[in-house]
Amino acid sequence: MAEALELTVGERTVRLSNPDKVYFPRRGFTKYDLARYYLSVGDGIVRALRDRPTTLERYPDGVEGESFFQKRAPKNLPEWIPTGRIAFPSGRYADEICPTEPAAVLWAANLGCVTFHPWPVRRSDTDHPDELRIDLDPQPGTDYADAVRAALELKDVLAGLGLVGWPKTSGGRGLHVFVPIAPRWAFVQVRRAAIAVARELERRAPERITTAWWKEERGERIFVDYNQTARDRTIASAYSVRPRPHAPVSAPLRWSELTSAVPEDFDLVTMPARFAEVGDLHAGMDEQACDLEAALELAARDEREHGLGDLPYPPEHPKMKGEPKRVQPSRARRTDA
Repeated sequence: MAEALELTVGERTVRLSNPDKVYFPRRGFTKYDLARYYLSVGDGIVRALRDRPTTLERYPDGVEGESFFQKRAPKNLPEWIPTGRIAFPSGRYADEICPTEPAAVLWAANLGCVTFHPWPVRRSDTDHPDELRIDLDPQPGTDYADAVRAALELKDVLAGLGLVGWPKTSGGRGLHVFVPIAPRWAFVQVRRAAIAVARELERRAPERITTAWWKEERGERIFVDYNQTARDRTIASAYSVRPRPHAPVSAPLRWSELTSAVPEDFDLVTMPARFAEVGDLHAGMDEQACDLEAALELAARDEREHGLGDLPYPPEHPKMKGEPKRVQPSRARRTDA
């Protein structure tokens, strides 16, 4: 086994230790294969991560070994990789890496980072998201085809609110749709807009789509995970490899591809050829920042006319003003009995 390789990445030299270490045993992919993959999609993943505080999902012994999420920048961070200071809901903070070039992605891959989880903010302003992210999550009894159907309906909902979505596979069974927005609104407002979008989608197909936070209430429907817009929640970036045995990747799609593409089409082997052919399908995102006013007005109308206020936050968040009780419905019924 080679002890180390030195890879030239732009003007940088990145050391890759133990390049022959197997990271995906089922298919035999090594750390070097992972590094070569990220080199092949370098422009795409850097576009997705550029200047964004990024959490590293690390698998030092491969995807069948132990893993952890690294939020704080490693102490051995090279001086040429910038950081951004983000605040957690608890009030604590951390300095996270903010990749700006392919060499930074390769440096992280050498640490065993398989998946990159960027915040929806830039390091210049970490309190105002510039992306509204919608996660369409299939529940038991549903599948990717159900998520596709929901996504196509979501496209119409977004259009009615003056918003433009950019879809990608999650790398699993679901779909992500990112909406670039002007960085004018705080996390609470962006989340409020996401809830309004989710509720409108749910109204259109309540038998197939749900905003229910509690799993016992979701049924066989697509869950619109509005809490992915809460502070300190992140979604795997476009082009990130996911830690599953077959090494799938989160693949940007054209809307016209949704009904024909399936997640299995995109992995560590197939994505480089696709990227070479079509380039970064999300390259124009940053040039189409949208306005959230119509979505926020929808949220206000839902509250004013239908009494629909806030929804529960994730458990690690402090209790928020106007938030309903964070009590599982079945448990609440037993308590009230």
